[in-house]
Amino acid sequence: MSKAHSFLEQRLKERSEKGLWRSLKHENSLVDFSSNDYLGFAHSAALHQYINAETKRIAPGLNGSGGSRLLSGNYAYTEATESWIASFHQAEAGLIFNSGYDANIGLLSAIPQRGDTIITDELIHASLIDGSRLSLANRFKFGHNNINELEQKLKQATGNIYVVVESIYSMDGDAAPLKDMSELCQKYGANLIVDEAHATGIFGPSGEGLVMQLGLQNAVFARIVTFGKAIGTHGAIILGSAVLRNYLINFARSFIYTTAMPLHNIIAIRCAYEWLTKEKYTEQIHQKIDSYNLLINKLNIKNIQSTSAIQTLLFNNNSEARNAALQLQEKGFDVRPILSPTVPAGQERLRICLHTYNTEAEITALVQQLKELI
Repeated sequence: MSKAHSFLEQRLKERSEKGLWRSLKHENSLVDFSSNDYLGFAHSAALHQYINAETKRIAPGLNGSGGSRLLSGNYAYTEATESWIASFHQAEAGLIFNSGYDANIGLLSAIPQRGDTIITDELIHASLIDGSRLSLANRFKFGHNNINELEQKLKQATGNIYVVVESIYSMDGDAAPLKDMSELCQKYGANLIVDEAHATGIFGPSGEGLVMQLGLQNAVFARIVTFGKAIGTHGAIILGSAVLRNYLINFARSFIYTTAMPLHNIIAIRCAYEWLTKEKYTEQIHQKIDSYNLLINKLNIKNIQSTSAIQTLLFNNNSEARNAALQLQEKGFDVRPILSPTVPAGQERLRICLHTYNTEAEITALVQQLKELI
């Protein structure tokens, strides 16, 4: 056995002994309170039929893109879709990436330069952290949603300044104080970057996101919108100015050096966005969120307050969170624990995701089971 293989085995052994072992699980027949398919688009048979019909019409028999978008993988339909989505979000332009991870590392590794400053909320996505690490810029972080601490970091910043936050946080489900942050960025000449992964489809008049709900679309340097959550497909788009789009085409390595999405995936994204405009899905999901919160408050269950589709109950350690999830799964509810090191030790949790297809009876039964756990 090689030294490298021994190293791998030792690290895995240590992880297992600490109760931090990760493993893949198959789909199940439990009531879904864990997926990010907030609006049910990923499982919609009607949307699936619509996508198939459009694929047969636009790209019959085409399996792959054949290369990167700078070589053979670019299509007029892709660029038209980018323009359509940018218009939906009231942005000047947009550039599609193969995933949210690719978008975040591409954006933050390409734009900030040596001597510039990146200031991030301590709870941002791992992909944003990794993108920041790939940059040569100075990096600071501030306490979660702490405006005073953000201002202190802004006073220390040099060069071009980029403040990076999520509009809705993926683990706590709470919202960033974007208006206050926007005002601070204007005061100090900083550029605000907002990851809208968990706000798209949930906030805004037609699901455009929290930035648009607050009327801040012209005050934000860049927005990252992912398609694998409420939109129910895969990929992401960076929204901003036409100059930003052209810069990313020229300098974002995760865009330049990868095979482009196949055209049928772009068609799926476009169809899902069109589907989003057909009904008042934001109202539907907020009805479920309101029902859940009403029951939680009625039963005095302590949780992190959230008006998003992400709801959270904290536990003291991995064992408690894991056992709570197992009890709920035994009762028929697919609720997953979020364990350290994904979250800090002592903040292990149940992360409960609400969906338009969760019935009132299912939500009521889940909350009753949560009451028995505490």
